[in-house]
Order: sequence, then structure tokens, then C-alpha cells
Amino acid sequence: MTSKSQPPPNARAWANVSGQAILRNYDTLRAIAGVDVMAVVKADAYGHGVDVIAPLLRAHGVTWLGVALPSEALALRVAGDRGKLLSWLSIPGDPDLSSCVEADIDLSVSNSRELQEIAAAARTLGKRANIHVKIDTGLSRNGLPIAELSAFLSELTVLVAEGVISVRGVWSHLASADHVDPEIARESVSAQRDVFISALAEFASAGIEPEAIHLANTAGAIWHPDTRFNLVRVGIGMYGLSPNMQRASSGELNLVPAMTLVARLSSVKSVPGGAGVSYLHTWIAGRDCQLGLVPVGYGDGIPRSASNNVSVSVAGDLVTQVGTIAMDQFVIDTTDSAAGISAGSEVYIFGSGEHGELTADQWGEASGSIGYEIVTRIGSRIPRVHM
Repeated sequence: MTSKSQPPPNARAWANVSGQAILRNYDTLRAIAGVDVMAVVKADAYGHGVDVIAPLLRAHGVTWLGVALPSEALALRVAGDRGKLLSWLSIPGDPDLSSCVEADIDLSVSNSRELQEIAAAARTLGKRANIHVKIDTGLSRNGLPIAELSAFLSELTVLVAEGVISVRGVWSHLASADHVDPEIARESVSAQRDVFISALAEFASAGIEPEAIHLANTAGAIWHPDTRFNLVRVGIGMYGLSPNMQRASSGELNLVPAMTLVARLSSVKSVPGGAGVSYLHTWIAGRDCQLGLVPVGYGDGIPRSASNNVSVSVAGDLVTQVGTIAMDQFVIDTTDSAAGISAGSEVYIFGSGEHGELTADQWGEASGSIGYEIVTRIGSRIPRVHM
């Protein structure tokens, strides 16, 4: 980890990560939501470096952290985190479940198998496990189908009475809260919310009143006030990217992208008109050109599918990427750029736009994906520089 805004000596590339931007975005979203906000730090804090971001959030007063995997939650405990922490994705016989119960990590439950495994671990440890029951309200992914809730509650109330299970939360996840068409989004969210309300009523009838009720993700927190309940989960918005840039850009949402990916040019050279560039010659020079070689590629997380469809910023000029993006490198056309571009010049690949570069959201759009994928796929060969 680097604590200053300086790249490692002689680094070919690095990712600047602004902790202040992340905290600012968190505060912006919390102000919009008007309720407590769980900061989602799964997948290495969306590629931003969880070892730095999680303690930063806790120091900022964040009550809840959320991760996908039990192993992610345990790593946070090993690093010293002692706050409220939810993990929501496991497999049968996951060896980390028992360790999570012992470490006071809340676990999501979507079926009877998970419930019984967690209860068994709690009995063995002589502890009470905190769970959040996830209801499938229409995403058809993880979650307990509403039709199975009655039978599930019969099992659950026995375990609650036994003292091995405590229901800390009831939650679900929205499918289309970020749809580009606000009316489609509203209808989808409304249908899911109706199912969720019905589930909450069944819990109440069974005498279970959870502390945390959470349905909204970033898009729900921003665009669907009736999904906020008493806790919302924010992931991508906290890192400064939009849930759907076709509906609203990060700037329009008053969010600041926290990651800026920078590289140093490996070389600059001239090629004649008619020269083919990179694999399969997907770009042919239409004139004599000056080309720069950027020493990062899909082995570092740069999407190959963005080939010939993006630009980067060098010396304040936005220049076009040309040819097929390779595993370790890609090419840019610097022919019309200002003088002074040479080997070693800094290339801003994506970021907040402060240097004229595209955002991760724009890279996602150019590659047929989303900004989430752009930042989370930046690999370990790229050091993070935390600012």
C-alpha cells in the first residue's frame, strides 16, 4: 500500500484512489437516503483496495460494511475490523461459515440448508448467530421464494427460541431500479417492493422484528425513495460511478469517480500510411502517423472489447486508441497531439475527467459493459496509490 499520491518508482502503471472522493460520495448518498447506509466493500472494495478503504470508512463513522463472500468478511476481521459486517454468498459446506459465526459476522440466509448449517455451527460454538433473511422478490437469483416463507418461518422460529439464531435483518435486491426508462424502473421496483412488504408482514406475524430492513441499492437509494426502509446498501455510487450512465452520469448525480488509472508511455514511433496496427490489423494508418505504446492490456483488466472505440489523455490532449488491445499493451495515435509526447509521458486512461480523460463509465459503455466491470477488473499488476 502507498499512502501518498506518488506512484511507485519506475512504475509502468498505477491506479490513484481518492479516499476523500469515496467519503464524499458516501456522505452524498447518505444525505439522499436519509437513513443508515451500508458501505459495500466486496471484490476488494470494487477494485479500490479494501485494506485501506474499509478502515477509512469505519473511521468516518460507517456502521455497516457488506461483502459477498465469507472469506472477504473474515479477512476484514483478521485486519482488525470489529463493526457490523454482513456476508451474503456461500456454498454448501462452506468451511468459513463456522468461522464467521465465531467472529460475529452476520450471514445472509436464502434457504433452509443455509439456515441449518449456520444453526449447527452456532450450537457447536455455543453462540448465537446473527442472520439476515434474503427474500427473492423478483431478481430470481439468490433469495428465499415468497411461496416458501411460511415453511421457512416454522423452522426459523424454533431456532430463534432455541437461542442459536437471531434475525438481525430482512432484505432483498432490486433487479431494474437503474433502468434507463424511469417508468419501467418504477414498475419493476414497485412489484418487488410489494413482495417485500408481504414478506415483512409474515415475519411480524411470526413475532420477528428485525433491526435492519434493507431493499435499496445505489439506484434505489437515489431514484426510489420508497425502497429505503431503515438501511440502504451502496456500492458503485460510493466509488463515484453511476448505476446507469445512460440515465444519469456520475457528474449529474454529484458523484466523483475515485479511481484514476495512469500509465507511462513505453515508446513513441513513426509508421507510414498503410501500416496495420496490432493483432489482425483492425486499424490501418490512413497517413504517416506517430504512435504511442501504452504498456497495459487485458492482462491488467483493460477490456479488449473496447478496441478502436476509446480515447486516453496525454499531455492534456485526448488521443484515440487504435488497433486491437493486447494482453499487456495497446497503441494510441498521437499524430495530432502537442509536441513533447515521448517515452515516459503519463497517460490518463480513465478517471474523474480532471485531466481530460474518459470515465470508467464511458469505458464501460465503449466496451459494451458497465463502469462496475472496468474498475473491479483492474488486476494486481497495477498498484493502488491511496490519496
